[in-house]
Amino acid sequence: MPRASQGLKAKRLNHARDLLQRFHHLPDAVSRMVRDSALSPRQAYRYLQQARHLKQPLPVSDTKVAFTVKLSRQLVRQVRTRAQEAGLSLSEFVSRALAALLTRRRGRG
Repeated sequence: MPRASQGLKAKRLNHARDLLQRFHHLPDAVSRMVRDSALSPRQAYRYLQQARHLKQPLPVSDTKVAFTVKLSRQLVRQVRTRAQEAGLSLSEFVSRALAALLTRRRGRG
């Protein structure tokens, strides 16, 4: 079975956090988590243990997918250099740059 994505982990941890607030008896919370999330009792217990340390709900990110584009070598070098200077992964750097470009208002009208 493949590992859960970061978004799915965040959803499960938030659900576990909610269950801990609703149920005072841990086995009841485990049972409910098993039913709600189709997890084994062991997995549910682990999520609940991790959720105990959460002070607030985690943000749930969108699932990421691979997206292949062809760029010039020079542009790739520049992007890699800037990402490294910013201390970001290449994916994070490009994601932020594209998001900024897409949210920018158009100059006219």
